[in-house]
Amino acid sequence: QVQLVESGGGLVQPGGSLRLSCAASGSIASIYVMAWYRQAPGKQRELVATITSTGSTNYADSVKGRFTISRDNNKNTVSLQMNSLKPEDTAVYYCYASGLGISWGQGTQVTVSS
Repeated sequence: QVQLVESGGGLVQPGGSLRLSCAASGSIASIYVMAWYRQAPGKQRELVATITSTGSTNYADSVKGRFTISRDNNKNTVSLQMNSLKPEDTAVYYCYASGLGISWGQGTQVTVSS
């Protein structure tokens, strides 16, 4: 089993930036895909970005050009750099890992507001 712990959420003004990090521990050798999802109040959880163990990335259309996902396989971390943040980016952001099984982090709140 893989354990995931997120950090880096907070309150930021529109147009600002935040960087989320997720540290993985446990059966990390089994991880193939890591990703960030988000869930806004009253909405379904949605995929934000994914990255494979070989570095291939994919983004939701709503964040393309603004968010960047990266992965450090040596440190077992995945990060999400979020720029040009908008109020509609407000959500709880969850780290996700899949390999032999699926693991979720506990979530970190991101609030974009003036």
